[in-house]
Amino acid sequence: MMQAHRTHPGVWALAVTAFAIGVAEFIVVGVLPAIAEDLGVPLARAGGLVGLYALALAVGTPIVVLALARLPRKPLLLGLVAVFLAGNLLSALAASYELLLAGRILTAVAHGSFFAIGATVAARLAPEGQASHAIAVMFAGLTLAMVIGVPLGSLIGNSLGWRLPFFVVAALAALAWLATVRWVPVLPPSAAGPASTQLAALASPPILAMMSITVLGFGASFPAFTFVTPILTDITGFSTHAASGLLVVFGMATLVGNLAGGRWAARLGWPVALRRMLIGLLWALVVLAGALPWKWAMVPLLFAWGGLAFGLSPGFQAGMLETAGRWTPRAVDFASALNIAAFNLGITLGETLGSGLVAQGRMALTPWAGVVLALLAQAPLWWLARKSAQSAHATHLQGG
Repeated sequence: MMQAHRTHPGVWALAVTAFAIGVAEFIVVGVLPAIAEDLGVPLARAGGLVGLYALALAVGTPIVVLALARLPRKPLLLGLVAVFLAGNLLSALAASYELLLAGRILTAVAHGSFFAIGATVAARLAPEGQASHAIAVMFAGLTLAMVIGVPLGSLIGNSLGWRLPFFVVAALAALAWLATVRWVPVLPPSAAGPASTQLAALASPPILAMMSITVLGFGASFPAFTFVTPILTDITGFSTHAASGLLVVFGMATLVGNLAGGRWAARLGWPVALRRMLIGLLWALVVLAGALPWKWAMVPLLFAWGGLAFGLSPGFQAGMLETAGRWTPRAVDFASALNIAAFNLGITLGETLGSGLVAQGRMALTPWAGVVLALLAQAPLWWLARKSAQSAHATHLQGG
């Protein structure tokens, strides 16, 4: 019984890379004001380092995964980690906003492709019925970065210069490459149809519905989260160092929420788990919007917000893998890439809404933009859950 639920060491290796990726993606949030000042760009434009990173990831990931669909998984993962390392070195050495953005875009494409392929590898290494838990373990590396990497990197970056954390991420990427060599087994590519068959997933209503759920549900946190440091300093009144410490609270919550979300998705089914967590996230953002001026309220609210926001991640990805397995079985890797793209389209959408409010001097309204997105996510979730249940029932009747 215990043996059936033991996590394959290859999944832990994927989590190591996810940790490095998590630090690279979100470290910008903690040092955004320092980057803006050093490179001489407005804060709202510097926010594009979050949004444009996500957009590059969203566009590049499906293209790369489609182009490399027939390659063996392990060498492909190793190549992607190497590109990720190079992108972070370029970011660390950038002398201008444009060069920093170029390094971020290179990093983003490797990031998205790694997660798309890594999620399918984690699912293949998991025992029967435990794919969402294996994906949660992999994503735990990403959320652990929120606990340790991002707050520590923010503290270092604001004290010793924003470039140093990018050098540290490059070193972490080297360790991740070695972990992949050591623990990820050699796996053949998944059975994939020709490019036309895989591209057909883009016209599949269930696939598009699942992408919509991910875009709206994950994006709901990012109008406010992109600017969480200036929100905590300029509205709530914390010092920069205190704000960096509060990111630890948010990060701890993302780790707890991610692992709990994976278990809930496995036990309740991803539609029920996602519906409940999206409702919880909606109310957490409502309360956050009203409590921004009060320091005492921030610690519990940041914990609730972080836990719910990232607790959704395993359910989103498990939902896409199950949806693709049912509706587009010869395009599962590509569908996984589309959902990784959807995560980052959500970040782009959230950052764009947040940056628009910040540019108008309305930073305090950013949580309300998230409330609207979380509410909108309920519609495609209801439709897809209903359609999946009908399909499962029809399959059961045919089998009977």
